Amino acid sequence: MTDVTPSVRRVVLSATSAAAAAAGPTVSLLVPRVGDPAPRWPDVARDGRIVWPPGSHGVSLRSYTARRQDADRGEVEIDFVLHGDGPAAAWAAAAGPGAMIAAAGGGPLGDRPAGWLLLAGDETALPAITRILATAAPSTRGVALVEVADAAEEQPLTAPEGVQVRWLHRDGTPPGESTLLADAVAALDRPAGDDLFAWVAAESAAVRAVRADLRGRWGLGRVQHHAIGYWRRGRAMAPAG
Repeated sequence: MTDVTPSVRRVVLSATSAAAAAAGPTVSLLVPRVGDPAPRWPDVARDGRIVWPPGSHGVSLRSYTARRQDADRGEVEIDFVLHGDGPAAAWAAAAGPGAMIAAAGGGPLGDRPAGWLLLAGDETALPAITRILATAAPSTRGVALVEVADAAEEQPLTAPEGVQVRWLHRDGTPPGESTLLADAVAALDRPAGDDLFAWVAAESAAVRAVRADLRGRWGLGRVQHHAIGYWRRGRAMAPAG
């Protein structure tokens, strides 16, 4: 476990090779209560549905982006944002070597290649933004807008030469109360042509504001953007990062 910034803890999960290969890029984590030595895990039906045990079980479902997965080593690397008191943040804050957590399948990020790319998200979206930039074609142009608390929360990002990375600092404004992300997108001019794609993930209200701009002023159709609320102010929810 490594604290990569003051509020982000990176945890390497050990798994079988098959489980590590299946766990991403978006992985559903089954998070037990802190200190629970025998969580009542759900079952996964043949059709992929999670079947929860009756009564109180103390396990929460949260969706995260695997920052890295290595099937050969049986490793899945997850970044947990520690602000708030949700079950996943609490688990990551308290976890040590050997702490139990489970996974229940994975899914896509919702991105697609394009000549011009807009990425917009807060710290919970950084693992996904990292993966998207790492697989973007070298000729890709665009901008990545990343909202974080302050300069100490910035992380190294490798991007194509034509993609500008801009860090937006809240500087004391609590998470979920800033309009930085929506304001930054509103300040952008829409690039010419239709070979563009926008990927947005952050607090739900911020995502709604950005999505409205992309659909209205930018005129993007459904295949040209993906916007999802990773969390909601005042409420622990999935997905969370």
